[in-house]
Amino acid sequence: MKVDVLLGLQWGDEGKGKVVDVLTPRYDVVARFQGGPNAGHTLEFEGKKYVLRSIPSGIFQHGQINVIGNGVVLDPVLFRQEAEELEKSGIDLRSILRISKKVHLIAPTHRLLDAASEAAKGGKKIGTTGKGIGPTYTDKISRNGLRLGDVFHNFDEKYATLRNLHLTRLAALGATPDEETLAGLEKTWMDAIEYLKGFGIVDSEFLINGLLAEGKSVLCEGAQGTLLDIDFGSYPFVTSSNTICSGACSGLGVAPNRIGEVFGIFKAYCTRVGSGPFPTELFDETGKRIRDLGHEYGAVTGRERRCGWIDLVALRYAIMINGVTQLIMMKSDVLDGFDEIKACTAYRINGEETRQFPYSIEDGIEPVYTTLPGWKTDMTRMQSEDEFPKEFSDYIAFLEKELATPITIVSIGPDRKQTIERRK
Repeated sequence: MKVDVLLGLQWGDEGKGKVVDVLTPRYDVVARFQGGPNAGHTLEFEGKKYVLRSIPSGIFQHGQINVIGNGVVLDPVLFRQEAEELEKSGIDLRSILRISKKVHLIAPTHRLLDAASEAAKGGKKIGTTGKGIGPTYTDKISRNGLRLGDVFHNFDEKYATLRNLHLTRLAALGATPDEETLAGLEKTWMDAIEYLKGFGIVDSEFLINGLLAEGKSVLCEGAQGTLLDIDFGSYPFVTSSNTICSGACSGLGVAPNRIGEVFGIFKAYCTRVGSGPFPTELFDETGKRIRDLGHEYGAVTGRERRCGWIDLVALRYAIMINGVTQLIMMKSDVLDGFDEIKACTAYRINGEETRQFPYSIEDGIEPVYTTLPGWKTDMTRMQSEDEFPKEFSDYIAFLEKELATPITIVSIGPDRKQTIERRK
């Protein structure tokens, strides 16, 4: 069997959680392969809204196994809060969730370091969520990290070593915490560690490959988006992990030849949270209108998202490096009332046009737009693509031609039922 991969093609917030939930009935396993609790996946159905931060979005369906893979960084305190809320909703989480021994743990001092490091940047802030993600990945790469499996192997000694290292760093940044505050954070964190021990802590690479050998199907769920990838995103305004398709291999322990379908998710427009370049950003009433209609506020942080027209230069790049086989377009309904829709098909840099995503998109880029007629139709109650207005069908055809990849699923609202699969 192959593993299918589902990931975002823009700057995150594309609606991956909803699509994972919709696709989950077709799979036996859903596995999250990177990122941390800074990534909120929002799902809405049966009149309720759920926000997942670390737990895979496949938990609401029919008892599939859900796996938090080794590429994820896990905050025990936030995990406990998230898990207890889900258990209150009647989900038997302990029976369906497995957590890799090799996930790296976000310690209380990681969050303190995150805040102190961001403050030290002054006007050059990255715009992190302050969840400790960056410092945790830094410790992972520098071989100082603390993994979940360590709770069974000299944990007190390993934690003390990491804690002392962090306190030295905090002192250098002039941000030493007072002992009482740190003691309170540590007690809550240690209690959450004990809570974590009640879940299935496994060698997830053996679990997933064993299930594949049995003929089970696996959907790999990514967090954030391609343009936030640590290598291929808009560096340094990126996240700290590999958000692209290859991250599923290293984040779950599956071989490249196991990859099957690659589902790439994008919005019918574009958004970004935090600092960093954004070539098609709109600073006018149109941008504000898109934000308000799309309820573009961070699921975890509540921060306003910056909004703009769709960027096909960036999308082509994301499709290329991920090997996307199918596209999924989200939030089409947000554009229902616009007279005209614009799409950036090229960049103009120093007077020359290019369709390639450049090394730097920080300065001097002028988007080259194609303008298409809007569909001026409420599509939220439509049941099939046969009901689509001609202008919307033309918009889809235009995107498919520009991106050379089929759009197989279109979302026309937040509920799982507002999802239309197109004929291939």
